[in-house]
Amino acid sequence: MPEENSSEQENPKVEKSDSESTASEAPLSIRLDQFLQLCGVPTGGQAKMLIQGGEVIVNGEVETRRRKKLVVGDEVGLDGEVYDVAFEPDAEE
Repeated sequence: MPEENSSEQENPKVEKSDSESTASEAPLSIRLDQFLQLCGVPTGGQAKMLIQGGEVIVNGEVETRRRKKLVVGDEVGLDGEVYDVAFEPDAEE
């Protein structure tokens, strides 16, 4: 019986490594409202108003969901400026 338990324990380890790879991809996304604050919008409330007011363009289309997940390579337009979503690796070093 111990052999069966050890084989059952191996399967969850594989699943954990799969979820770890998924978790490592998660930090490479950011919510639209958070991204706007990094681009200079002073508060989350103002970011929400801009998004819901249809003033924000994501990849060429008006985006009204403030919780929209942005990934590396997305383009965000606001007030005539275009911002590229990018990852800066210096945070890990």
